[in-house]
Amino acid sequence: MAIHMTRSSSTFALVFMVLFSASLASSEVPFMVVHKKASLSPFKSGSERVSVTIDIYNQGSSTAYDVSVADDGWNSDIFDIVSGNTSMSWEKLDVGDVLSHSFELEAKTKGLFYGSPAVVTFRVPSKGVLQAYSTPILPLDVLAERVPEQKFEWAKRLAAKYGSHVSVISLVVAFAYLIASPSKASKKKR
Repeated sequence: MAIHMTRSSSTFALVFMVLFSASLASSEVPFMVVHKKASLSPFKSGSERVSVTIDIYNQGSSTAYDVSVADDGWNSDIFDIVSGNTSMSWEKLDVGDVLSHSFELEAKTKGLFYGSPAVVTFRVPSKGVLQAYSTPILPLDVLAERVPEQKFEWAKRLAAKYGSHVSVISLVVAFAYLIASPSKASKKKR
């Protein structure tokens, strides 16, 4: 009896896996990966600009049509749009392609700002309209007091970036010097 139940459950599992994989193979859909990044840059005294870039990648198995992005999380009481627009649309996004949209804002008030994800909508002929959301951005400390860069900060960055390379090159040069130079012991034997 136990063998019969094991065989029937194994058969059921096998049939389920075949049907499930067949449904996945027949459902060709775009898979959108949406990356949103924002960076602060000082503009003039008492003013700061936020540069926002949204990259949309189609990692799926079919083309997406009527692709649009909307990033409406920027409060008009805190930010003014300087260049670009917070929304954009394209006719299609082919498999493996990337779309990019950028805009720039100017901060009006000081404070910590938490941005919401951008929303991407797209159409698939067999499925209708679908949505994807971008990655969240780190909190932006708008118009915050920045600590001035320390005097030897550049030297620390260089040491951190190239210190291991200098160490390896120094060891190779020291080894080559030891191999190439005659030792005192070999001179006494002659």
